[in-house]
Parts: sequence; C-alpha cells; structure tokens
Amino acid sequence: MTSSRQGYRVGVLGASSLLGQELLRVLQDRHFPTSRLLTFEEEEDLELPILDLAGQAEFARADEELSPGDLDFLFLAGRSSSASLGGEFLRRALEATRQPAGGAGGPRELSPWIIDLAEGIEEKETPAATLRIPFLERAGRTLHPSPESRRLGSPHPAAIVLSALLSRLTARFHLHSAVAQVFFPVSEIGPRGIEELQKQAVNLLSFQKIPQTVFGAQLAFNLLGRLPGKQAVSLECFEDRIRRQLRQYLTEPVPLPALQLFQAAVFYSLAVSLYVETDQAMLPEALEAALQGEHVQLRRRSEPPPSPVEAAGSGDILVDNVTADQEHPTGCWIWSVVDNIRLAAENAVEIAGTLQERLQ
Repeated sequence: MTSSRQGYRVGVLGASSLLGQELLRVLQDRHFPTSRLLTFEEEEDLELPILDLAGQAEFARADEELSPGDLDFLFLAGRSSSASLGGEFLRRALEATRQPAGGAGGPRELSPWIIDLAEGIEEKETPAATLRIPFLERAGRTLHPSPESRRLGSPHPAAIVLSALLSRLTARFHLHSAVAQVFFPVSEIGPRGIEELQKQAVNLLSFQKIPQTVFGAQLAFNLLGRLPGKQAVSLECFEDRIRRQLRQYLTEPVPLPALQLFQAAVFYSLAVSLYVETDQAMLPEALEAALQGEHVQLRRRSEPPPSPVEAAGSGDILVDNVTADQEHPTGCWIWSVVDNIRLAAENAVEIAGTLQERLQ
C-alpha cells in the first residue's frame, strides 16, 4: 500500500453517475491525497462526461491488466454488470477480501478497501457491508458490533439523516416512537429522471404531451406516493434499503421509525419530516439543543425554514426549529433537508479518511 505522502491509488466504479461525479468533486475539494485515480466505465454505461481532477492525480480509465492489489480504495458509486471490466475487477476484489491470510493456497492477494455508496454489490453475493457514519462515530454513538471487513458501506443519505437526528435525541431523551416521511428528489433516479421531470414541466407549460417513461405518471407540479405501473425504479425498493440500513446501524434504545417515501417534483436535495414522541412533555428548545452538532445546522426561529433549494451544494443537514404538536403533549415535529448527493459523497470520503492510518 502507498503512504499518505505519496497519495493513495483510488478507483471509482460508476464515475459518470451523479453520485460518482459528486464523489470526484469531494475528493478534489477536500484535497484527498491521491496519486492515481482510475475510473471503471464502459462506453455504453456512460451517463455524464467524467469529471477530471485536474492536476491532482494521474487520471485514467482502468484497464484489464489492473489487479485488486493495485488500488488502495475502490469507491462504488454505481452498479456494473459482471461482464464489464468494472464488474470483473469488483468480483476479483471481493474474492481477495474473502481469502484467508495464509495457507496452502499461497499468500493472500491484496485487496483495496471497498467503500460502497450505492449498494453496487448484490447482497446475495456477499455478506452485507459494515455501515459507517464517521461524524456520528466521532460523537461516540454506539453501533452494532461488526466483524472486521474490507467492505464498508456508506448508508443512503436518508438513513444518515434519520440516524443523526434520532441518535442525538435519544442521547438526551427517551423516545417513545418515531414516524418519518421522506420526500425524494429525482436525482436519486439519475440523469434520466432529471431529464424527464424537466421535459414534463416544459411540455405542460406549452400544452404538449408529457413523457412518462421513467415515472409512469405526471410528476411535474405534482407529488406521488408511489410510481405507478411496472417502472424500473420503485420507491418501495428505496424504502426497503433505508429500513434495512437503519436496522443494521442503529442500536437500542434508538427507535426504528415508521417510514414512508414520496416522490417529489424536486431535482436535488431530499427532505425529511420526522415526528417523535418522548416519554414526557419537552420544550422544543430542549430538543433543538440536543440536535446541534457536527454536520447539522439548526435554523434560528427568526429565520425562514430551510428548503431543498437552499440545501443544494452542502453536505450539512439543515434543520428547522422544532414544533410541538398541539394535540399530543409529548409529540414534536422536525423538518430537515439535505443535498442527498453531496452528503453521500462526503460520508464516503470521510470513511476513507478514517482508514488512512491503516494504509501507512
């Protein structure tokens, strides 16, 4: 492995996706020490032109001669078919992580740290990744004990937001229950979702027929509780992923929230409406004080509420002032927004940052 003085050898699978592009920006913005940056992308899989970290590292497409030991970090920002170069390299990297340290088969092949942002590996093929949220771990939040693994997962940004809010509240108060409504932006679907929402809005204003290939319905100027028909994208799949990650990451006494997703006509940034009930009535100001901390910006009562537009471009969770429920003395509402793509990328890079000492 290389040292931090020389920089690390980094690979990005899915670099042309929205998530991959943002990951490259965060690596650049945070001056992550990179000596070599390789992307795994087949021509037919390209979603967007790949962003180059100008002057920071050797930037190139991966080739067939690359072996798992040639990289220190492999970020998964998308899925890749088993027949593609990226899929084949990932298969070999996973095999290397499962090899014993020594034995009759010879020395163990080196493997990069695999940091999965997008569940780019089918769970049936390999054990679940060890989920990490470094800014919560720095605050001493308890986690489910996990075995040592070279495959680490960055949870979905909605799971990161809910984990941050619920764990901080539970550290100060006993929460009786929680209910979360998550409003999804179309950037979760990718460039084709953004393009269809844009075309729907333009066509509606010009009284033309709207495309419905991605959403199966009108989303522009609308809100959907589910995507009708047999669409390739399903809100239920996202719900299942977030629930599973919350079960894996959170520990008692943090309550698992009842969860529902809505597809919003928003390009970037997701919003979370969280309702919590404590065991006794609490002043909203007390809950606000508990929420403050790294990666959370609390809105003053004299300021307007945070919106998805305002959150775009920042990895911080913007939280409005807590509101007491008028009919339930122990219930409070919390409104928060975050740039989903930026938060996911920043958390993944922070995971890599926690591993730097192990590579020296």
